[in-house]
Amino acid sequence: MSIGKETVLDKNAFLVSETDARGIIRFANDDFCKVAEYSLNELLGQPHSMVRHKDMPKKAFKSLWDTVQKGEIWTGYVKNATKSGGYYWVFATVYPFESSDGSKGYLSCRKRANLEEIQKAENLYDIWRKEEN
Repeated sequence: MSIGKETVLDKNAFLVSETDARGIIRFANDDFCKVAEYSLNELLGQPHSMVRHKDMPKKAFKSLWDTVQKGEIWTGYVKNATKSGGYYWVFATVYPFESSDGSKGYLSCRKRANLEEIQKAENLYDIWRKEEN
């Protein structure tokens, strides 16, 4: 569905970010910055939704938020946008946690998704987008 250039993650890439309870970025590792095409300074203090791709249905993120706000771990396939208008697919695991300072937040760890998994996710997300319209 996308027109922009796809970035395929290296098989060893491991994208990590941490947000506060509202989804504001507090940390991003080098792999995440490189793939998303943002510097760490550009990401810090910004909503994680800044890398949300327009192809992603609202239902996918509702599922994510409903799950992690109950204190449970969410996993799924996510299509994110790059700064230059491209995109990349990941298999994401989002963990709710409490920092040593007592603040709550979320840790997201992402790795490369394979083509079969991406195709299944695209098919499901196509259905969800049609339901939203």
